[in-house]
Amino acid sequence: MEFANKEYLFLLVLVIPYIIWYAMYRKKSEPTMRMSDTFAFRYAPRSWRVTLMPILPVLRIVAFVALVVALARPQTHNSWKNQTVEGIDIMLAMDVSTSMLAEDLKPNRMEAAKKVASDFIIGRPDDNIGLSIFAGEAFTQCPMTIDHASLLSLLHNVRTDIAARGLIEDGTAIGMGLVNAVSRLKDSKAKSRVVILLTDGSNNRGDISPMTAAEIAKSLGIRVYTVGVGTTGNAPLPPSATGLPQYVNLPVEIDEQTLKGIAATTDGDFYRAKNNKELKHIYAEIDKLEKSKLNVKQFSRRYEAYQPLAAIAILSLLLEILLRITVFRRIP
Repeated sequence: MEFANKEYLFLLVLVIPYIIWYAMYRKKSEPTMRMSDTFAFRYAPRSWRVTLMPILPVLRIVAFVALVVALARPQTHNSWKNQTVEGIDIMLAMDVSTSMLAEDLKPNRMEAAKKVASDFIIGRPDDNIGLSIFAGEAFTQCPMTIDHASLLSLLHNVRTDIAARGLIEDGTAIGMGLVNAVSRLKDSKAKSRVVILLTDGSNNRGDISPMTAAEIAKSLGIRVYTVGVGTTGNAPLPPSATGLPQYVNLPVEIDEQTLKGIAATTDGDFYRAKNNKELKHIYAEIDKLEKSKLNVKQFSRRYEAYQPLAAIAILSLLLEILLRITVFRRIP
């Protein structure tokens, strides 16, 4: 344990002069009565009140010491802790191309995918989970971690118009997105390693084909679950995505054959989500994956430990006051 305000501890030296004052001078202030002879009281027993009278200064000292230590702000040390938990290693590979702004899912495909992915992450607190995003190119938004608060924050910060604003090359590089996610899993020691790849289009960018990426995942023993998101026919694309003054009907062109091929190659499954409910159901199905033991190193932050001391100070002071005005009350 350490103290944030150590200088307050110097106040404890005031206890010494108080004890000396009580021992040497306190009795001089006690009321006295003169008697010609005290022989008759020689063997008289002391009352329990007289015996317990010193408890009042003791309670006062305890209250003072506890208050001073509380003001010094005792804190626990930071520490690392190893523990074994049940879980798997998962990488979420999410398409963030402009077409993900289509509003056939509410409020749009991207926001619906983020919402369901967030619920999925929250429901698996013991898993190492990471996030890769891709459009015409791919990069890791968050490496695998059990710090799901940070992961969720990074997921929520993924802009739905990241490709439309030119912050990332637009298009759909499924192979690159898959390889990026696989690269984060290749050194994992977990028994079960999984990629959940979500897209709403067909591969039209990147230097690596989707099936080549699938073969790489297979060689590393990584299962891939593919999710095609989007309704059938056309989907409305908002003006913010096209730059036009009105909505544009975007043809839904999901390459189901390629997504099924990726899933089959890696012993995974392919799912088709045409609305929010189906998308949520898909993640619920994937949530039933097998679990394996993981050794996890957790970091515990320091926390304030003054509360018990403050409670002791208050209770001691209140008890001292209560006893003084009741059991040990003096007249005058």
